[in-house]
Amino acid sequence: MRKVMDEARDQAALYGRTTVLFLDEIHRFSKAQQDALLPGVEQRWVVLVAATTENPSFSVVSPLLSRSLVLTLRPLTEDDVRGLVLRAADDQRGLDGLVRLDEAALDHVVRVASGDARRALTALEAAAGGALASTGSARRRSRSSTPSRRSTSRRCATTRTATSTTT
Repeated sequence: MRKVMDEARDQAALYGRTTVLFLDEIHRFSKAQQDALLPGVEQRWVVLVAATTENPSFSVVSPLLSRSLVLTLRPLTEDDVRGLVLRAADDQRGLDGLVRLDEAALDHVVRVASGDARRALTALEAAAGGALASTGSARRRSRSSTPSRRSTSRRCATTRTATSTTT
């Protein structure tokens, strides 16, 4: 932790840069480790962004907590998760239309996610992987006619059975 704070101090002094430090599961850091963050936060060398699944009032040392803005994140709605999954299935940065979800599969992914976007995307990825693996031999056979990647996958892949393995 000391090395990170020294580097942040040097960046601030030499280049006028503030370091953004993200700590996941800060509740796992010891009191001494959390106390080591204080000089950087107080001197504004570091903008601390920390995440915890615990109550910060009990898991973060009070000097650090008093210098913090605490935000509570709530689960996403089912409609939010549904939209996220549909975008991820179609978007180029996601599955790019390689799979198509029927309503039962989509409902299952939304239910498994329980309002958590990361869990929804993991379930979608696992389902898509299973669906694409199960259609792999059909895709290899169809290469001789070289149809587009999108038309082949849309014709042969749904994720209904694959999503049941994610629970």
